[in-house]
Amino acid sequence: MISLPAPEFRLDHALLRRRFRQIAARSSEDSDFLAREIARRMDERLDLIRIDPRRILDLGCGTGHDLARLGERYPDATRIGMDFAELLLARARARLVPASSPLRRLFGKKASPIGLAVAEAARLPLAENSITLIWANLMLPFVDNPLSVFREMCRVIETGGLVMFSTLGPDTLRELREILPAHAGERVHRFADMHDLGDALVAAGFSDPVMDMEMATLTYGSLDELFADLRGNAANNAALTRPRGLCGRAGWEQSRAHYEQRRRDGSLPVTVEIIQGHAWKPANAERRPRPEGDRAIVHFHPNPHGRGKKTLGFRTGIDTQLVRA
Repeated sequence: MISLPAPEFRLDHALLRRRFRQIAARSSEDSDFLAREIARRMDERLDLIRIDPRRILDLGCGTGHDLARLGERYPDATRIGMDFAELLLARARARLVPASSPLRRLFGKKASPIGLAVAEAARLPLAENSITLIWANLMLPFVDNPLSVFREMCRVIETGGLVMFSTLGPDTLRELREILPAHAGERVHRFADMHDLGDALVAAGFSDPVMDMEMATLTYGSLDELFADLRGNAANNAALTRPRGLCGRAGWEQSRAHYEQRRRDGSLPVTVEIIQGHAWKPANAERRPRPEGDRAIVHFHPNPHGRGKKTLGFRTGIDTQLVRA
């Protein structure tokens, strides 16, 4: 039995679908800069990992930027992109399918096959042991039960295969969380703790998980620019428990004033906790005994003290500042 997430982690999936449809309807991808930077860092990690994948799954591929990057690194691998937002996949198809066309191959530019499909992360239309590498860049923030997703990844990945992902940790947007009035309800999206994700990987059947965390600081000229980026990435709060009403004009103006007090060198700081992780599927993944008989239980709850927990294979760091151009 897989435990349900705490209420504050449960998401309004219908709302997320509407938001991603709105994103797909726009031609600009200016708000995607953080995902592109994290993809670059994930790609650098692959320099240190020995793997020659036959099939690659980009889970939560969006408009296909990372599929193009993975094709450059692994030109002989079949690439598959899956996302639950059909209109984003349509844009990915327009971007990627011409790149593997017969005309392009005629002129000597090699490109691996690309397949695109609409799918839910916890219900993948793939055979068991069919994927060598799963890549999931910033997909997990839109999932309210990571354990179920990791177990599905473990089902489709072959023995010796690798899952590599990035997500955001609970300190993300902490300034915004602090300045909004508490009496008006929680208005900032919840993010799972790094240690809980590592536990979920092991419970799902993966081995040797390595999790890295770094704190990045984005800078914005105004609070409205931050909100525009959040809307542009469907990253504004989608919790089922989110407040439906406004916090009142006085409360809103007070919140803006409190954030202005944090302005430094003409810019407003925004903390982003970037988590990257990878793990391998061992030969005995299917035969591993589940805790408590046949039950795998990982509870996803707010964990303000999680960083004090000793967990093998975890590294943390604070080293970077990203400036929003």
